[in-house]
Amino acid sequence: MKYLFSLVILNIIPFEAFADVPLDSLSYQLKEVVVTARKLNEDIIPAQTLSGEELHRLNSNSVADALRYFSGVQVKDYGGVGGIKTVNIRSMGTNHTGVVYDGVELGNAQNGQIDLGQFSLDNIEALSLYNGQKSEILQPAKDFGSAGTIYMRTRTPVFNDGENYHARATVRTGSFDLLNPSALIELKLSERISTSLSAEWINSSGKYKFRYRRVNPAGELAYDTTAVRQNGDINATRIELNTHGILNSGSWNFKVYNYNSERGVPGAIVNNVWRRGERIWDTNSFAQGRYTGFFGKFTTLNNIKYAFYRTHYVNNDDKQVKIDNLYKQKEVYFSSANEYEVTNFCSVSASYDFMWNTLDADVYGFVKPDRISQFLSAATALNFNRIKIQASALGTFIHDKIRGQKAPDDKHVFSPAIFLNTYPFHKKDFSIRVFFKQSFRMPTFNDLYYADMGNSQLSPERVTQYNIGLLYDHNSYTFISAARLSTDIYYNRVKDKIVAYPKGQQFRWTMLNLGLVDIQGIDVTGLLTLNPYRDIYLTVRAQYTFQRAIDITNPSDNYYRDQIPYIPRHSGAAVVNAQWKGWGLNYSWIYVGERYNQQENIRYNYTQPWYTSDVSLSKDFMLGRVSLRGLIEINNLLSQDYDVILNYPMPKRNYRFTLTVEI
Repeated sequence: MKYLFSLVILNIIPFEAFADVPLDSLSYQLKEVVVTARKLNEDIIPAQTLSGEELHRLNSNSVADALRYFSGVQVKDYGGVGGIKTVNIRSMGTNHTGVVYDGVELGNAQNGQIDLGQFSLDNIEALSLYNGQKSEILQPAKDFGSAGTIYMRTRTPVFNDGENYHARATVRTGSFDLLNPSALIELKLSERISTSLSAEWINSSGKYKFRYRRVNPAGELAYDTTAVRQNGDINATRIELNTHGILNSGSWNFKVYNYNSERGVPGAIVNNVWRRGERIWDTNSFAQGRYTGFFGKFTTLNNIKYAFYRTHYVNNDDKQVKIDNLYKQKEVYFSSANEYEVTNFCSVSASYDFMWNTLDADVYGFVKPDRISQFLSAATALNFNRIKIQASALGTFIHDKIRGQKAPDDKHVFSPAIFLNTYPFHKKDFSIRVFFKQSFRMPTFNDLYYADMGNSQLSPERVTQYNIGLLYDHNSYTFISAARLSTDIYYNRVKDKIVAYPKGQQFRWTMLNLGLVDIQGIDVTGLLTLNPYRDIYLTVRAQYTFQRAIDITNPSDNYYRDQIPYIPRHSGAAVVNAQWKGWGLNYSWIYVGERYNQQENIRYNYTQPWYTSDVSLSKDFMLGRVSLRGLIEINNLLSQDYDVILNYPMPKRNYRFTLTVEI
């Protein structure tokens, strides 16, 4: 492939450009270019993706905020800048959602909850969401086990000729006494090695006004008042070091990550209590390495990771039992995935993952669980031009060991999946896709063993997914430069579904098995990019989700065939962006329909719909070699009063101002 660069250049320069130039002057000796990547196949199950400028134009400060614009996603937000934010895909539960950061899955064996509010968009280059699994057979075995996966990819340094470094500084300020500076430095250490250092600090009081209005079951106004949200402050730092290397037959990268925070836990507004005494100190650190090697028709992908998570939780509420607990998690992870190209239309792969997790706490009688998880997968991919097929099988082997008690029996689970994509017409701008998949998730340490909330009798969750979808994807250089419309109809069945409810205190939960949950849904997404004039671009992105997620465990239950808690029947989002000569205007709208906050769908448990409108204005300009961007954001433009979770009021209208300088 060393002549690939030359061929690309000759194809993208118009031939007419050479009309008046002597032919002998066009002869140049180009340096050899070594390409250490393989051609990517088109996705069998296309991902929902936000990347580049489109991602950074959204009125989003964290990964969780940006994920609201994907269909089939529910984000649980407990309010405030530092509030916990978790994601649920297609009503299957947060623990069935894998979160992969630069190729390695994030873990939390204690409660399975990945707080996506801790991940800033400052250093994120792309966000992708796959339902089922990623459309590649070369991936860690553990990645085959998630019912849906979020992939976060950080920025990789790219240097032009003569460049040895890049630098970027950003500062944000705004409502809630926000101060959020960040910096990024990228260095070219050699022709094949580069490194980047990203750092960020966020500080906010988290105080905002909210309206607290409740109506009793008879429809009469119970109370209506305005108050200020308390104990929602945050003081957090993030430091991330990435090193990338290119080899003659592959590539490698190494990452070190550290997140430290002290946060107040706002808590629920109940029983006329407006201030909470709960606080959390988090220290999340990990180091991970990744190596990819290409050897003819054989490709190998290897990951290794060590993680240490420290959580200090304090509750000083006068009306509750005093708590001061320290939790420590450790994780060791290794993965080896290997793919062989049998023919030009058939490939096979095999992967093995090993993971060791342990949890310790200074809690009296804590059982100190220890878990060894092993994953073994085999997969194949067939590509017949108009028909693409992938099939995989995953074996999961779980062994728990606890102190002073009999551990649950070992778990051995087999999980198959098959995906198919076909292009029925000559042009490949229309496709039909279907998939079937089974997945499994073991209850977390807190689910099973935590004294105040654990339930050692919990059954593991098992999910079966069916999906059929249509995709139209067209690109051109005309007035309509891009058009994309996607529709998916899906059916999921969750057996022994584990549901977590806040138990007065946000950090701790009540766990129970719902038994059997039946989920039917439709996801519709659309994208349209218009180029009415050479310097004007208009992009419209919209998504809509319908979900009927009901409990069908026991016909004698009062909530039999009722919608499960916090899952709306209807939800959607829309984003409109206009670009003109460095100016950018962005409007985004999010809607979540009516829900119920408990199992019974009765008036007392009804949670009203909500919607928000956000708008931002940006300007890019140059001062010599220095690039600058100014951004003004107005969030919740219409100052709506709403709760994502009952009794956790969200902010009314608020503002954010950003200045970015890049060299």
